[in-house]
Amino acid sequence: MPVTASAATGTLTEALASRSTPLRVGLIGAGKFGTMFLSQARRLEGLHLLGIADLMPERARANLAQVDWPIEQYGAASPAEARDRGTTFVTDDAAALIATDGLDLIVEATGNPLVGVRHALQAFDHGLHVVNVNVEADVLAGPALAARAAAVDRVYTLAYGDQPALICELVEWARVSGFEVVSAGKGTKYLPIYHTSTPETVWDHYGIDAETAARDGMNPQMFNSFLDGTKSAIEMAAVANATGLTPQSAGLGFPPCGTDDLQRQLIPRADGGVLEHAGTVEVISCLERDGSPVPRDLRWGVYVVVAAPNEYVSRCFASYGMPSDPSGRYAAMYRPYHLVGLELAVSVLKAGLRSEATGVATGFHGDVVAAAKRDLKPGEVLDGEGGSTVHGLLRPAAAAGTAGALPMGLAHGLALARPVAADCVLCYDDVQLDESDPALALRRQMEPA
Repeated sequence: MPVTASAATGTLTEALASRSTPLRVGLIGAGKFGTMFLSQARRLEGLHLLGIADLMPERARANLAQVDWPIEQYGAASPAEARDRGTTFVTDDAAALIATDGLDLIVEATGNPLVGVRHALQAFDHGLHVVNVNVEADVLAGPALAARAAAVDRVYTLAYGDQPALICELVEWARVSGFEVVSAGKGTKYLPIYHTSTPETVWDHYGIDAETAARDGMNPQMFNSFLDGTKSAIEMAAVANATGLTPQSAGLGFPPCGTDDLQRQLIPRADGGVLEHAGTVEVISCLERDGSPVPRDLRWGVYVVVAAPNEYVSRCFASYGMPSDPSGRYAAMYRPYHLVGLELAVSVLKAGLRSEATGVATGFHGDVVAAAKRDLKPGEVLDGEGGSTVHGLLRPAAAAGTAGALPMGLAHGLALARPVAADCVLCYDDVQLDESDPALALRRQMEPA
């Protein structure tokens, strides 16, 4: 949509409230992230959640009730009724939601990379903006999706509240301020043994018993993706592709590091740090390698390390209390927390009102490849992110493409054509692909011929 004066100059909430028609939004996927957004969406005057698509509509309705939506607000029998009465309809048909008349924007929150790519393509065909919570889909085909969105004058964006968009915000702050970005990333809980974790062992690492996890509706495969390093690799690839930062050749090192040491550790090795080169992404662990806690950890937060261009700026760091490394050149800025779906409306409003992205792939710099957790046999079916067969490793996109490595986003539901040894990266030739899938076709456009 064209940018209006009020949208360009007023606050986002003022611009939303002053619209002659509501900003109509559709949500695909009413899981944890989607439910957190739902808990806040009704508080925004001028935002109309027109419809929700979820494979389990009753789960979506239960989650709406959980976040205090009155039943009459989400009981619309049809899209037309929801549009006319300002209520919400719930369906299991994402394609029908995307095709609903009057919709402005889709939030894709399924977490399934192939499905997410298809939904985004359908949304662009219907002239909709896309806020992509589905970072897996972004890493699989984000640069191509961004190009497709631009071709139809729509916005494609990462989701604010999730760590990649918040990291992109810090990187933009640094660059607009005239700083060199040395590194950027986030915190997590990591030990090397986690790479072989499976949904059957995940709760042991979290210190939760399986019965409690099941009672609380905790998905072991999803939690295992965070633990085994796959989610960290995916999120850093998304950041690399949106900022132009280049992953290190060996991917992520997960160094133990607290907030007091960001500017000392997350700098090049030549200057006393742990990084292969400047201008990269890295994830830091809240645990030392012996399992003891890191002081003042950044498990839930994000950071950027910057370099002063001269002695004057180094003195400014010191004058304003910004800790630096011993040379005085490197300093860090960080945000200690992220609130996931509770902050998602920032992306929704910026895209819908200002045609502005909060992080978008501008190139193909980072990729996530699938590596075997154990010896795999021909005929075995890969179970994807957080499963028991493979985990994801961050790699520079050019190196992954040259090696013919299998993207992690494709490593689900595919049968192996030949054996793969534990710890080896899978290649395209190792699996049987569905060449008719439009998501795969879009992915192929990004890869070397």
